[in-house]
Amino acid sequence: MRDILDGLIQAFELIFSLNSALYEIIWLSLSVTGVALLLSATIGVPCGALMGLKRFWGRSVILLFIYTGMGFPPVVVGLFVYLLLSRSGPLGMLGWLFTPPAMIVAQTIIAIPVITGFTIAAVMGVDSNLRQQLLALGATPWQATLAILTEARMGVIVAIIAGFGAIISEVGAVMLVGGNIEGQTRTLTTAIVLETRKGYFDLAIALGIILLLLTFLANLLMTQWQGQDIN
Repeated sequence: MRDILDGLIQAFELIFSLNSALYEIIWLSLSVTGVALLLSATIGVPCGALMGLKRFWGRSVILLFIYTGMGFPPVVVGLFVYLLLSRSGPLGMLGWLFTPPAMIVAQTIIAIPVITGFTIAAVMGVDSNLRQQLLALGATPWQATLAILTEARMGVIVAIIAGFGAIISEVGAVMLVGGNIEGQTRTLTTAIVLETRKGYFDLAIALGIILLLLTFLANLLMTQWQGQDIN
């Protein structure tokens, strides 16, 4: 209990001390996660809408891969991206290994199945007759799809928030492809692991509290941006 109280006090001391190293870690964590979330939502939401609305040959197999991806171990994703971006890998010429772009790639791959899967569930939860009614009234297929996404917006918001939660708290993949390099690729999660290994539990708890606060604020802003009230 004492460690938790000390960690809470130290968390607020760190936040208000304007420590440049801490804010570099916070900025890197949010920027990497933000770009990965934008990319994965751009891919996942349309794909989820398509999978939820259309019936085609091979759909069940694709759904199986998506749902498997939702529970895929992130560290395996990190290993795949590592091999892909290593010097001997097919994309080694990019020189992205142990840089923020590699972390973005790993987090994007982790978040896409999560966002896609939840979007599929949200779209399939909308009245199946709505699309036919809209098309019969003269709406284009694109307009009908947007209307269904609007109807399923709460589920889509949940999908994006779930994707955000999956990657902001990720450790294994980020550490593998980023290397946890101080001042370059160290995020809040990897810093927590490092400080815990060093035995600095107060600092690790403080960083954990900061991560929880940032996650709460990001989710709050995301929900309010969608025009929804939190009660």
